Amino acid sequence: MADIARLAGVSTATVSRALNHSPLVNEETRNRILELAASLKYSINIGAQNLRLRQNRTIGVVIPFDRKSHQHLTDPFLLTMLGSLADALTEQGFDMLFSRIATDELGTALAAPFDSGRVIGVIVVGQWGRHQELNELAARKVPIAVWGAQLPQQLYCCVGSDNVSGGRLATEHLLAQGRRRIAFLGDLDLPEPAQRYRGYRAALERHGIDADPQLQVSCPFLPSGGRDAVTTLLGRGVPFDAVFACSDLLAMTAIDSLRAHGRRVPEDVAVVGYDDIEQSSYFHPRLTTVRQPIGAAAQALVAKLLALIDGAPAPSVELPTELVVRASAGEAS
Repeated sequence: MADIARLAGVSTATVSRALNHSPLVNEETRNRILELAASLKYSINIGAQNLRLRQNRTIGVVIPFDRKSHQHLTDPFLLTMLGSLADALTEQGFDMLFSRIATDELGTALAAPFDSGRVIGVIVVGQWGRHQELNELAARKVPIAVWGAQLPQQLYCCVGSDNVSGGRLATEHLLAQGRRRIAFLGDLDLPEPAQRYRGYRAALERHGIDADPQLQVSCPFLPSGGRDAVTTLLGRGVPFDAVFACSDLLAMTAIDSLRAHGRRVPEDVAVVGYDDIEQSSYFHPRLTTVRQPIGAAAQALVAKLLALIDGAPAPSVELPTELVVRASAGEAS
C-alpha cells in the first residue's frame, strides 16, 4: 500500500479509501490507484482487514473423528456434505475454516476457534456420542449448528434427517420383496444408526417378525465395515436373505464381500444402503438406498447458524427421507 501511495503521489489513507471504493476519493484518483494496484498485483488481505475493522465472516466447519475407527475424510458422504456446506456458505458471502477434531476433544477444542475470534460460529458434522459436550457449548452461548439426530434434552440446534422413518422405509421395502431374514449393519453406539435401527425394528414388528439379535452387526462407517460385517454374519451361521446397511459405503463393501463368498445380489441377498451418494446410482448392481437431502441439509445448517449469530431463535429441524429403488433390492412392489 505504501508503494502504491508513493507512485500515485497520495497518502496511504487515500490508497486505503480508494481500494475500498470510498466516495471520499474522487473518481480520477481512485481509478489511478486501482490501475496501479492491478499492475502491482495488489490484493486486500481480508483476514487482516477483518481484524482491523473488527469484522469477521468466517464460519468454522468441523468433521470430528473417533480415534479408534478414524473415519477418513475420503468417505463419499462426508465429502458431499463438506462440498455442500462450502457452496452454501459461499452463497451467503462467508469463508469456511475447516478442521478435524478428535471426538474426545470436542468439549474444549470445538470452542477454541470461536473463543479466539477466528470464527463467528461453528457447524459440526455428527454428534459422535458427545451429546452432553455439545449441550454444554450451547449453554455457553457458543453459536453451533450440528448435523445429527434429534435427542432428548437437546440444547443445541440440530439439523438431520428422519432416521426412524428412513430405517422403516428400507426395511418395509425389503419385506415387500418377500425377505424375512434381514440383517442390520450399523454402529448402535451412534445416535443416527440407533434411530435407523428403531425404524428397522418397528417395520419388523408391524409384520409380526421378532428382531433377531444375531442379525444385527455393529460396525464403523469404514470401507472395511461392510466386509467385516458380512464375515461376522457368515461366521455366526445364521441364515439371511437381505441386508440393510446404515450407509451406502457399508452397503457397497458388503455387496463385494457377499460376491466373494458366492452370494448373488439381489437374487440370494437383497441389499439397501443409506445416504444416496452419487456412486450409488452407477455401482453394480445399482444401489437401492434411503436418500438424505444433503444439499438442503447444508443450506439449513448455514441458515440456522447465521440466525444464532444474529441472536435469533434457531429451532432444530428434521428433514424427510426418501427411498430410492434400484437393482440391488429388486423393484418396488
